[in-house]
Amino acid sequence: MSHPPTTPSHRAKSRLSRRGVIGAAGAVAAGAAVTPMVFAATESDGSTTSTTSTASTAGTKTEKFPATRTKEAGGAGAATVAFPVNYVGLRWTGEQDGAGIRFADAWQDVKGDGCAGANLDGAGTALLAAPNATAYDVKAPAGATDVRSLAIDTTGGPQRSAAVPADTTRVRGVAYLSRAAWGADESLRFKADGAENSPTKYYPAQVLTVHHTDTPNGDPDPAATVRAIYQYHAITNDWGDIGYHFLIDEAGRIYEGRYSGDDGIPAHDKDGNVVTAFHTGGYNSGNLGIALLGTLVDQGPTDAARSSLVRLIAVLTRFHGLDPQAKVTYVNPVNGVTKDVTTVGGHRDWMATDCPGATMYALLDDVRKAAARP
Repeated sequence: MSHPPTTPSHRAKSRLSRRGVIGAAGAVAAGAAVTPMVFAATESDGSTTSTTSTASTAGTKTEKFPATRTKEAGGAGAATVAFPVNYVGLRWTGEQDGAGIRFADAWQDVKGDGCAGANLDGAGTALLAAPNATAYDVKAPAGATDVRSLAIDTTGGPQRSAAVPADTTRVRGVAYLSRAAWGADESLRFKADGAENSPTKYYPAQVLTVHHTDTPNGDPDPAATVRAIYQYHAITNDWGDIGYHFLIDEAGRIYEGRYSGDDGIPAHDKDGNVVTAFHTGGYNSGNLGIALLGTLVDQGPTDAARSSLVRLIAVLTRFHGLDPQAKVTYVNPVNGVTKDVTTVGGHRDWMATDCPGATMYALLDDVRKAAARP
């Protein structure tokens, strides 16, 4: 059973080192025959991570992150915030169309069926950029109930210290930021009574799904956006964690997403099974979700982001023995529901949504081919 850490730690008391497991993953990607035993044969540094300590433990270094500040408001209408915010998360019960938000003079329509909203039945949700806003107005769809908004500031809060890995963490040469390294507050995964909101469950990987986050392009602070998405998914949508297994920014940096336990390799347990996340409603178990930061409707990903996406998909599919271009029948291991898809697909292959954006979706065939190359 998981407990909220008194000194928050994502990888405390790991039974194996991240570098050992990821090295094994690299061997798989290179074509080596590696059995699940690689997950049980390496050393641990036994380090812990604290958001308050300024002393680094073995294998870590201390970095500072702004603590996330939030203010929740109920119902439609005007809301004010005592500090500038960079995002507002909305959620309501009812029709997905007809919502809106205003930060200055002009109203903007809110798509309740975007990447996150498509995963909800009978409800809508969206995360809206709000650069330095201190006030906003919410318009709910006709007949909507349980309208809630959460103003989120992930850049201007008081500084907090965290121990992050001292060495670059990599997946077959592709560097990625661990949860600690992008400033994840692990306490968000727990309810007020100390119970984990969404306990980890693991299943063999069957497919991978590509998303876009529907956030602004040209993001000057992508790590802050990842923290905002985490807050929005975990708290506004009550999923208890960020919904994706990995995220990729426009510079090609890869971010570890959904918490996966203390086994060392992101998104997996010690036996190589995939932790269930929250990116494709009804089809999450055994489905790896990768989100590209930005809005990829009228433009595609940057070359750096696309390159990282291809390399990450190549590593993951080879590790799990999957063909990125194959037509497969996904079988939900929880309830037996099936769906015919391609091993690597887009969110819209599963349900009615524009995710991962029309331009990105049109590129998926090329991404599959590139990932399948030896």
